Amino acid sequence: MANPLGKIGEDLAADYLEKLGYRILERNYRTSFGEIDIVCADRDEMVFVEVKTRRSTSFGWPEEAITRRKKEHIRKAALQYLASANQPCRGFRFDVVAILINPSPAINHVKGAF
Repeated sequence: MANPLGKIGEDLAADYLEKLGYRILERNYRTSFGEIDIVCADRDEMVFVEVKTRRSTSFGWPEEAITRRKKEHIRKAALQYLASANQPCRGFRFDVVAILINPSPAINHVKGAF
């Protein structure tokens, strides 16, 4: 990841999820469709997490930056992950962890966002 703000956000999101009891399986999982920021397990459910980090809301809330095209790419990448992973799971979902940095980090975790 070349974006320092994005790296900070992903680190904060991973720490946050681990504190909730999620088990991080992969970070920055790359496929021909794009990247999944965090792949983790919430008990026996696989969770694919898109992390969006912003310094302010000047250009909108972090969650608003996830386009329909981005969601489709994440879905396709997740299917690739599930096909290749040796991880048993009962189901899967797509979460968004939106982080607003200033003045101090505020985290909005949207389970089953799309």
